[in-house]
Amino acid sequence: MSFELWLVYLVAAVGLSFAPGPNGLLALTHGARFGLQRTLFTVLGGALGFLVLIAVSLAGMGALLAASERGFLMAKMLGAAYLAYLGLRLWMAPAQPITVAADGENMPTASAFRLFLQGFLVAVSNPKGIVFFAAFLPQFIVPGVSFWTQLAVFGGTFVVVEVLYEAMLAALAQRIAPWLSNHASWFNRVTGGVFVAFGVALANAHR
Repeated sequence: MSFELWLVYLVAAVGLSFAPGPNGLLALTHGARFGLQRTLFTVLGGALGFLVLIAVSLAGMGALLAASERGFLMAKMLGAAYLAYLGLRLWMAPAQPITVAADGENMPTASAFRLFLQGFLVAVSNPKGIVFFAAFLPQFIVPGVSFWTQLAVFGGTFVVVEVLYEAMLAALAQRIAPWLSNHASWFNRVTGGVFVAFGVALANAHR
């Protein structure tokens, strides 16, 4: 891959990452509740999820989902159900004061594995992501280059961009924690409602 082609892909990856989506919202929510340090586990889980989507797309699963109505429907409904479940849990979560302190200090706690898993599942639960990458990546694939090389370039670039973006959101949430602390119930319901909306939108999405 030429440096010029990689730069074009980098710009496209930045634009894709900055588009509003469930993982960005999850990073913002966890950043407000758990602090930046703990939320990095969420961010890394999401990054692994995106890497899996890119690998699957490069391997041809994206084309399979695009061609198979049943496969797409099953993946879509599972993803929609998980996003709705996550949103309802957040909606019903009791309001908890959010304090500005050192990362993880005087804040609600959650295991690193649980945060990582949530980030991962939110990323991979959207089959539209697989279809999108399947349509997006072929524009940049160089014939004759090995799968692993292309995964390292495409996946590595996107993951770095996504990690930086979600970490920035988590850090921003920490800065606005005093405001969020005064509107904790409202914040839970709005973000929970948005996750449910993502799920409903996914359930009604067409290829």
